Amino acid sequence: MRTTRRGLSLVLVMGLGLVAASCGSGEAKKPAAEGSADGPVTITVGCQPPKSNPKERTAWDADVAAFQKQHPNITIQSKDAFPCINPDTFQAKLAGGTQEDVFYVYYTDVQKIIKAKQAADISQYVGSVGAVKDLRPDVMGVFKDGDKTYGLPRNNYNMGLVYNRKLFTQAGLNPDSPPTTWSEVQEDAKKIAALGAGYVGYGEYSAGNTGGWHFAASLYARGGSMVSDDGKTAAFNSAEGKAVLENLKKMRWDDNSMGSKQLLQWEDLMRMMGSGKLGMMIGAPDVVQSVNNDFQGKFDDYGVTAVPESDGKASLSGGDGYMFNPKATPEKIKAGLLWLQFHELTPGQGQFNYARSKEQGRPVGLPIPDLYGDTAPGKQIVDLRKQYATVPVDHFAPYVAAQPNITNKLEPPKAQELYAVLDVAMSAVLTRKDADIDKLLSDAESKANKILAKNT
Repeated sequence: MRTTRRGLSLVLVMGLGLVAASCGSGEAKKPAAEGSADGPVTITVGCQPPKSNPKERTAWDADVAAFQKQHPNITIQSKDAFPCINPDTFQAKLAGGTQEDVFYVYYTDVQKIIKAKQAADISQYVGSVGAVKDLRPDVMGVFKDGDKTYGLPRNNYNMGLVYNRKLFTQAGLNPDSPPTTWSEVQEDAKKIAALGAGYVGYGEYSAGNTGGWHFAASLYARGGSMVSDDGKTAAFNSAEGKAVLENLKKMRWDDNSMGSKQLLQWEDLMRMMGSGKLGMMIGAPDVVQSVNNDFQGKFDDYGVTAVPESDGKASLSGGDGYMFNPKATPEKIKAGLLWLQFHELTPGQGQFNYARSKEQGRPVGLPIPDLYGDTAPGKQIVDLRKQYATVPVDHFAPYVAAQPNITNKLEPPKAQELYAVLDVAMSAVLTRKDADIDKLLSDAESKANKILAKNT
C-alpha cells in the first residue's frame, strides 16, 4: 500500500534483456553455452531508473559499468519501463515466465509468488552473499518459506509519526522529545491546534483506502492484527481496534484538535504538512522528502519518531527486493546474487554510495532503507549517512532509536479490499459525533470475512 503512496523517489523501472553467447579468442572454438561454468553469462535485471530520473539513471549505469569491470564474464542487460511493476502486466509475465532473470517485487507479492512456484529457490547459492547473515531476520524472512530462500531485499521501511518541529516549538513542546503514547499525542495535538485558526494538531486519512491503511498502522503499533494467523478471518474487531477508533473520536470531537475538514486522502495531509499548519501524521521517514520536494516544505522543519506505543510491538512495514526467474540457470542465479550484493547490500556502494548521492544533489540522511538493524553493516551505513548528510539526521534520531525494539509486520492479505472496508469506520468516527464504534467494527468484520473467504 505504502509503496503506491510514496512511489515517488523509490519507484524505479523494469528491464527486459537478451541472452548472449560467449566467444573464444584466437583459435576458433565452439562457443560456450550461455551460463556455462567456463563461459560468460548474461542476466537481465529489472528496475533500471528511467531517463526521467537522470541522476539515479546515471548512478545505475555507472554501477553496471563498474560491476562488469570487476566481473568481466557477467553482462547485465536492463532497460527502463515506468513503473517497475505494472499491475496490468506483472502477473501475466510471472505466469508466462517472461519476467527478468532478476526481477523486482514488492514485499506484499513475495509469498504469493513463492506459492505459485514463480520464483527460483536460491537457498543453495545465497550463502555466497556474506551480507545475508547480517540482514534483519524479519526483513530476510519476507523472502523465506520454511528454510528455503527465494530472494533478497532492496528496501525496507516501517511507519512512524511525522511531526512538525517548528510547530512543536511554537506550541511550547520539545521537538527533541516527541510523543511516545497516544495520550501524549492527544495533549500535544490540543496545544498545536490552540495556536490559532487553520492549525491542526493531528491529521488522519479516511478515504480512498488510505483510512484503512492508517487504521492498520495504528492497530499494529498497539499490538493488534488485521487478520488471524492463518489469514482466513478478520482480527481487527478487538480491544486494540476499538482503541484506535476511540482515540480518533476523542481527538476529533472532544478535543477539536483534528480540524473540521475530513475524508482526507494521501495528498491532503502531505499538502497540510507542507503548508506548516499540521502538527502530526502517521507516515514513514520519506514522507518528509515528499513534503520537501513536492509540497513546499523544508527538511529542517520536520522530524520522525516511532508510531506511539509500538515499542516492543510492531509497525506496519513494507519494501521491495528481487527474486529470480524459475527458469534461470545456476550460473545466472550466481551472477544475479553477485550483482545484488554489489548494488543493494554493500555499505558505501550502489544504493548506499552516499558520497555520490551528495555530489549529485540528492538527499542523504533519511533512515531508510533499514536492512541491517544494529549489525556492523547497519552501523557502517548509519555512519556514512551522517558523514554525507544533506538533511538534518538528528531529526530522525527518535525513529532510529526505537527500531531495535519494533518488529516489521507486513500488510494483510487482500489489503486494499480490507482498507476500503475500514475506510467506512474511519470516516464515520471523524464525520459523525454519534458514530457507534462497536457496530462499525462488527460490520467491517463481517465484510472482511467475506473478502478473506474468497481469497482462501
